Amino acid sequence: SGVAWNESQHCRLLVPELLQLCRRHLEVMPSIVRAARRTQALCQQSFADMRWNCSSIQRAPSFGPDLLTGTREAAFVHALAAAAVAQGIARSCASGELPLCSCGPGPSEPPAPGSRWGGCGDNLSHGLQLGAAFTDGSARAGTGGTPGLRAVNRHNGAVGRAVLSDSLDTRCKCHGVSGSCSVKTCWKGLPDLGEIASDLKSRYLAALKVTHRLMGPRKQLIPKEGDARPVTEMDLVYLISSPDYCTPNPQLGSLGTQDRPCNRSSVGSDSCDLLCCGRGYNTYTEEVQERCHCRYRWCCSVVCRRCRRSLERHVCK
Repeated sequence: SGVAWNESQHCRLLVPELLQLCRRHLEVMPSIVRAARRTQALCQQSFADMRWNCSSIQRAPSFGPDLLTGTREAAFVHALAAAAVAQGIARSCASGELPLCSCGPGPSEPPAPGSRWGGCGDNLSHGLQLGAAFTDGSARAGTGGTPGLRAVNRHNGAVGRAVLSDSLDTRCKCHGVSGSCSVKTCWKGLPDLGEIASDLKSRYLAALKVTHRLMGPRKQLIPKEGDARPVTEMDLVYLISSPDYCTPNPQLGSLGTQDRPCNRSSVGSDSCDLLCCGRGYNTYTEEVQERCHCRYRWCCSVVCRRCRRSLERHVCK
């Protein structure tokens, strides 16, 4: 992402659906790359303590079945990637990195008492528009799986952008003598992507299984179970149930949980009982060195000793 993109050298590495977009918007590509890397890192952080730990995202763009077949996990990744790209472009506009856009438009509502609109807000509208073109490119082009899978991916990408839009908030900076904050300059800004990932994980846990069926004049995504609530524009949706991810199964995209570290004292998803799928775990004792007995020495340093202590590690069988 730190290099200037070249039409012939870099754009040809992308899937055909994005080739022309890349050529038309070379200046945006570093933001796209940063968004992809942030998506990878946040996905793995969000699921680090679960059976599916998003490790397969490191193989991008050569995804496995867990991210190519319309699973609940694929729903989360598509939504997070869509939000990351839109946020990255919105912030790049505000920072002056992109020549064809700048700060977001000023809010239409009056400012709060004692404050004024100013600064440079994130350009959410430009981020949403151009971000959708990139993240939904293959679905709009009619490639990349069945019509049902493309519809699910489009829907989940829209959910990610909708969650991002709802997160746009007022940020302010104080002015005044000795920080008195007699006047505040405010603008509209987006939060860190970690907040969006946390929101989307909650929606992942409540995702709806759907089918792509003809309803009236066109096909729509409707709940697979007849008694389920209707799909809303803020629901993540998936087509097929996920494997339990307990044992390796390349056909289903399951890597298994053998040799994964677990927490013996936990009752959550990282517990040895849940993470090891009832197979049990091995316990190892490891000796570590760390700083201890630290004291401040005038002036101006901290002096510590090196202490050894034993740690118990628990690993799934």
